[in-house]
Amino acid sequence: MVLVVRGTKDMKSLAFALVGTAALALAGCNNGNQDAVDNNAMNQSADIEALSNDAANDAAAAEAEALGAQQNQLEQENSVTDNTLNPVDEDEQNVSGM
Repeated sequence: MVLVVRGTKDMKSLAFALVGTAALALAGCNNGNQDAVDNNAMNQSADIEALSNDAANDAAAAEAEALGAQQNQLEQENSVTDNTLNPVDEDEQNVSGM
């Protein structure tokens, strides 16, 4: 096949035809993998949701642990032995002497 080129107009037409052919050829590539792409996107969404749930559960567990430690500390502070002397029964009954 011999191409006879007649000036710049023919060169532009040839270049336009080649670019158009290349564009059509590339447009036909990988057209059948849309389901695989959609499935991959759905799997990533499920993975992200699972990771999000795990993070929320970890945060809730950490908060519960911190609150439990705070409760234990408050209970220890409140259970300090009371060293005040309580009156014995005889002293309580002897109110008339006051």
